[in-house]
Amino acid sequence: MKQGIFILMGVCMLLSLPSIASDKDKNKGVTTVDSLNTVNLNWYNMDPTKDKVLGASVDMAYQELLAGKLPRRKVVVAVIDGGVDIYHQDLEGKIWNNSDEIPDNQLDDDNNGYTDDIHGWNFLGNAQGENVENENYEFVRIINWLSPVFDTVTNPELLTGSLMEDYKLYQKCQSRFEAEVKKYTGQQENIKKFQERVDKTVELLKRSTKTDRPTKDQVKQVLPINDQETSAKKYMLFLFKKGFTFDMLDEMNEHVDKFLTYHLNAELNSRKVIGDNPYDSLEVSYGNSDVKGPRADHGSFVAGIIAANRNNNLGINGIAENVEIMVLRVVPDGDEYDKDVALAIRYAADNGANIINMSFGKGFSPLKKMVDEAIAYADSKGVLLVHAAGNDADNCDEVEHYPTKKFTNQWQAKNWITVGANAQKEGKKLTGVFSNYGQSTVDLFAPGVDVISIFPENKYDLSSGTSFSCPVVSGVAALIWSYYPELTSGQLKELILSSAYVVDKKVLLPDLKNSKRKKVPFQSLSVTGGVVNAYEAIKKAELMRR
Repeated sequence: MKQGIFILMGVCMLLSLPSIASDKDKNKGVTTVDSLNTVNLNWYNMDPTKDKVLGASVDMAYQELLAGKLPRRKVVVAVIDGGVDIYHQDLEGKIWNNSDEIPDNQLDDDNNGYTDDIHGWNFLGNAQGENVENENYEFVRIINWLSPVFDTVTNPELLTGSLMEDYKLYQKCQSRFEAEVKKYTGQQENIKKFQERVDKTVELLKRSTKTDRPTKDQVKQVLPINDQETSAKKYMLFLFKKGFTFDMLDEMNEHVDKFLTYHLNAELNSRKVIGDNPYDSLEVSYGNSDVKGPRADHGSFVAGIIAANRNNNLGINGIAENVEIMVLRVVPDGDEYDKDVALAIRYAADNGANIINMSFGKGFSPLKKMVDEAIAYADSKGVLLVHAAGNDADNCDEVEHYPTKKFTNQWQAKNWITVGANAQKEGKKLTGVFSNYGQSTVDLFAPGVDVISIFPENKYDLSSGTSFSCPVVSGVAALIWSYYPELTSGQLKELILSSAYVVDKKVLLPDLKNSKRKKVPFQSLSVTGGVVNAYEAIKKAELMRR
């Protein structure tokens, strides 16, 4: 009985990998979209009524409302992310160019503080061209930051004011760190045991299969000569039936190892590559112009949804045609630094971005005031900021995720939209099981489950996450603004929210911890209770013009 439970636990652990790994993990991509399940191709452009798919009704907007019309301006969308493959075939002609900068002359021609920033800026690199790829989590860095102050505190009740607040933060981070280390060391041990069991099983079957990674068909053809081989065959076929693959086991090993080696490593100091003090808001001269970086899968995926060419008979169809992507590399594999986020937002606002897409987030923000000031600055310049709600199945009304439109002084950004993720069908599984939600904090939902987009090196991939519902909204906003440039960012936001396709049904509440999810009204999960809809928004924009 114990062995059976252990086997099942191991299989379940492996099958849960996609939700554990989240949308940030590396994949390999495919060279053509035909290699993927094409039922998912461009579904975010489809219409709820016409196609019976909860897409953003982009195609119908082009066909019925925008046919014969010409866009009236180019819209620049700043993608603050982990880097973008600006040479991808599906982004040809869609990358922002800084016309005031002369390429590769090692001079800051436009005097904006950034040398050779032709397509944006990389805040995760240095002048020698080195880049940061992996980082630890913010709560780990906060512990390192505050340990010298609080490690020797024996009477915390004597602390007052900001010191007491910092001490509470320190304790909260310590608790989170200890819990995460325990979780992943436990997973590592379980995976090790499971790996050993699989290895022994494979070895027993090797007489017949002649391989260390047998297929299901190869195992089926094994003719056991003893009880051990009989048991090994049954065990391996059981695993295959449950969805096991050797690649899945490799990915789980890599995933857990990455958490312990990088994300939860208190000794990691990736920032030394950059050479700045990440907590000094006055030290801003750092980075380089390599906007692709070593890990451009996530940012490329985001950019593709917004801007991939619609008329080149390649890959996917992005949402907005008359759009350019400004690339700002800020997000490592791990938590981004507040200073980088703040500087990237200011860069976007100062260099002509109309929309800022932020498909990232974290649970702690030590320099929140600095980020708040940058958001307020962009807000004051009429930039629309679009943020992913997050993938923790949290109620954002109760659990804070940063950055946020709420400032420390109780004011909030006006031109800000927070986006949850929905699936294709209008049924109980409409919400992404991972998606954060919040009746007062998440504005609306957008397609973000099983989405196909671009992948570096002219490849494509399928993934899920609010990271990918966020650019659907950014793309819709860019589409509308390109035809109706007279709209203010406030009017554009109101158009998008007021035109959402409202779903008056109960759905399964996002939950990553319990297999039995309770049903709740979809309208209770966001401000609008709806899914972004370009068709209805453009109809309203046309009425406003008249």
